[in-house]
Amino acid sequence: MGKVAIHGFGRIGRSLLKAALRDKLFVPSSVSDIKDAATLGALFAADSNYGLWPGVKATESSFTINDHPIAYHKIDVKQPDLPDWGKLGVDVVVDCTGRATRREGAEAHLKKGAKRVLISAPSKTREDCDILILRGINDQEYDPARHKIVSMASCTTNALAPVCKVLLDTCGIKHGLFSTVHAYTNTQSLTDQPMADRRDSWAATENLIPASSGAARALAWIWPGLKITGKAYRVPVRTGSIAEVNVVVERPTDAKTLNEAFRAAANPKNKGPLVGVMDVLEEEWASSRIVGDPHSSIIDLPLTTVQEGTLVSVAAWYDNEMGYATRLAEMAGKLAK
Repeated sequence: MGKVAIHGFGRIGRSLLKAALRDKLFVPSSVSDIKDAATLGALFAADSNYGLWPGVKATESSFTINDHPIAYHKIDVKQPDLPDWGKLGVDVVVDCTGRATRREGAEAHLKKGAKRVLISAPSKTREDCDILILRGINDQEYDPARHKIVSMASCTTNALAPVCKVLLDTCGIKHGLFSTVHAYTNTQSLTDQPMADRRDSWAATENLIPASSGAARALAWIWPGLKITGKAYRVPVRTGSIAEVNVVVERPTDAKTLNEAFRAAANPKNKGPLVGVMDVLEEEWASSRIVGDPHSSIIDLPLTTVQEGTLVSVAAWYDNEMGYATRLAEMAGKLAK
């Protein structure tokens, strides 16, 4: 396997490393960030959402995690420059900074010698990446000869896509709307203060905050002509989100038929593309049930409803950090091969 580097060691970067080590996918050759290694190591070892990870040591230029040595490169924020990936022998850079959503930013890694770049965010436009890949949806389209810049879209896109796939296969979709009730993130403010997005100016842990969602745009890259749009609401939980998809379908159906289709798609015995990506819940639960769950989309079967045979509502839980980071780790391992 080729060498993988993690660039950006924030919420997603750290969760990505935990998923990679947990599932024995890869050990990164290096991590890079603008913060000091000691603080980042402490945040990795004691996580507010996921608890303790033993066996973490940090020096100025390295981490040791579970006896695995990992080089650390501190980026000078005043004179930012990427590590020399070519000199380091890095094959795949997973950019978890959220700042490589334009082609120029992603290509900077290639110019530094990386062979491929995996972006942990939706690219701004379709032209800003070579391909957008969602595990279980279109990962078979990856062509290593053509695709050097790969986007994994957003956590919400990864939660919605399995729902859309099952609905499209089962009864078709005429048009629809989704709403995602999403945990707060670092784009928001801890206390009331002016922010670039006005709604983000109010304290994240004290308010329900409407937000935009680019998931519909990314879904249309996968399924051209899919008529679905939606919005998000940020709520005061640290992680754990739910998306509700409301669509008018092309062929009449009922809740029992749809739930059987979701069960079948998630059943490991069927060996379908969504196994490991999607799961189902048979009983009534709240969001704490899915914190740390590695699936991208967890269908709440008791919430599936159908009106007049064609108006369908489906709810899908997702840990917006660990579910997404697990797909990211899987894709990084695939690119490194």
